[in-house]
Amino acid sequence: MSSEERAEALALRKARHWPWHAPPHGSFTNRGRFHIAGACFEHRAHIGHSIERMENFADGLLRAVAEGGGHAFAWCVLPNHYHVLVEVSALADLVGALGRLHGRSACAWNREEGTRGRKVFFRAADRAMRSERHFLATLNYVHHNPIRHGYVERWTDWPWSSASEYLSRVGWAEAERRWREYPIGDYGRGWDRADL
Repeated sequence: MSSEERAEALALRKARHWPWHAPPHGSFTNRGRFHIAGACFEHRAHIGHSIERMENFADGLLRAVAEGGGHAFAWCVLPNHYHVLVEVSALADLVGALGRLHGRSACAWNREEGTRGRKVFFRAADRAMRSERHFLATLNYVHHNPIRHGYVERWTDWPWSSASEYLSRVGWAEAERRWREYPIGDYGRGWDRADL
């Protein structure tokens, strides 16, 4: 951003009473359905350091969602970021649980790798679901993410995802109907970089 664009963005944030330092979050008293995306600092593959770490982080993510009072509809863990589509009664509780997961993971991984003090996570961003169409397109997006990033060719080939469970629950025919009816299009462009 240019200096003028930054000044304009800051003025808009001030006028809307949004935080000046980061994208706006929903009111922390809100309940509802949210897409949460969390990334490693500089998109480095800290999560994907090993298969064991991927498995442990996926388990930790689901525990954090439960600890934060949420229900996960869809989730996916990749080597350098994750996505989870949740319903919560208080977004602040989930954000706090994810922060604790990030902190515990960073400490353990830095200890394992002898990199004390290294920044591991960038942050997690939340986006409220605006409609059922938005929710179902997001569900498709989360399950399609390993394909989008070139890790696998089919949803069921990626073990750190809820895709297989989802397909077992709704069936292939219904999943295909939802894929056609609620396409992802350019969902994620500009914030979920496919080149990583």
